Amino acid sequence: MSSEIINIENKTKFLDLYKENINLIRNGSPDYINKIREKAILVFEKLGIPDKKNENYKYTDLKKEFENGFKTYLSPKNIKFDIKDIFSCDVPDLNTKVILLLNGWYYDRENPLQELPGGVIIGSFQKAMEIYPELVKKHFAKYADIEKDGLVALNTAFVKDGIFLYVPKGVVVEKPIQIINVLMDEEEGFTSHRNLYILEENSQASVVVCDHTLSATNFLTNSVAEFYIGPNAQFDYSRIQNEHNGSKQVSHLFFHQERDSRVTDSTISLHGGLIRNNVSAHLNGEGCENNTYGLYLTDKGQHIDNFVFIDHAKPNCVSSQLFKGVLDDFATGAFNGRILVRKDAQKTQAYQANNNILLTDDVDIKTRPQLEIYADDVKCSHGATVGQLDENALFYLRARGIPKKEAKLLLMYAFAFEVIQKIKVPALKERITDLVEKRLRGELSRCNSCQMHCCNP
Repeated sequence: MSSEIINIENKTKFLDLYKENINLIRNGSPDYINKIREKAILVFEKLGIPDKKNENYKYTDLKKEFENGFKTYLSPKNIKFDIKDIFSCDVPDLNTKVILLLNGWYYDRENPLQELPGGVIIGSFQKAMEIYPELVKKHFAKYADIEKDGLVALNTAFVKDGIFLYVPKGVVVEKPIQIINVLMDEEEGFTSHRNLYILEENSQASVVVCDHTLSATNFLTNSVAEFYIGPNAQFDYSRIQNEHNGSKQVSHLFFHQERDSRVTDSTISLHGGLIRNNVSAHLNGEGCENNTYGLYLTDKGQHIDNFVFIDHAKPNCVSSQLFKGVLDDFATGAFNGRILVRKDAQKTQAYQANNNILLTDDVDIKTRPQLEIYADDVKCSHGATVGQLDENALFYLRARGIPKKEAKLLLMYAFAFEVIQKIKVPALKERITDLVEKRLRGELSRCNSCQMHCCNP
């Protein structure tokens, strides 16, 4: 296992790391990947790590987070454990096909790619680059624009492994695929995994991603996922972010949708010291539907920043954004949502809402819903609310004998349920309902029933 200890003060540290380990980084990657990574490192050299001067990152100080010393995983570390040790953490009863990532690397190195019924392929992105070069080459780095974000360029330059999913034309994946993303090491680590999802025409699939930290050390993640959703394909993507408060996570999701495709993306953020979620959707065909939902529950100085960009490029498409947050103690947060309706995207319907409840005077939330419309026949709306629990509703519940603490919990849960009910997998919805209820009660310190028994920084 090869790794380097780096103290990231500025982009020079990453550039030096790249140059010093160029042979290891390039090893095992096809020429077309290495050519893209060469371009990406030059872009990163120009853009660097975004700071608060960058308009898209003005509410999150990432440079400060990147200054710690981290081990960088340039090849997989040999850590053995039973998947049952972590599978019971969040969604133990979900009937899924389980896939495991460990520190950004596909865990099952002996069986890196699996073929499911109907020709569905799931497994290691690194192996897929070798076995399915034409398929990967067609989609890799086509939707994640390295020119606009230094962190996307950085991920592309260091790309080695992650998740690869391919669903052929007309195939319906009956069972959800669950990806358990685990961070585990005695030393502080930096992970940079890359994921590629390809759904061909008329296909359907559902993916559940669970993020966990299983060591009481600090971790920093910079991940990128690209999604190609073909004509009339349907894709449901759910994330449960439940890492300890010593973790810092920056994720980038890029959805490319063709005509009549339907995407639902739901993110439930339960824990994490710093979370920055970037979601970009390009509606590239008529009749597309995109639903992007988020629920974040923060306290104890945690920070969450959701940045969403929906690009209506073609007519007769529908998009909906709903993000809700409950902030307690001295937590901070931000929501920046932008909807772009291009000139030819007539008959667009686009809706955006961000609602927040502040439980103390010490929390802070910044919210910026935005519409940019160049077509004249559209239905679009956006809005944001920031406030406290409804005192009249609280009084009503207390007047009927409900204790104050329970009454507050009922109101917070009713507030959160509007997002939870959007989840389409019934077993997952039921499990998240339980997790959110425990989180609001303060009973969920990190993993709900984790067997690892590590402390919570």
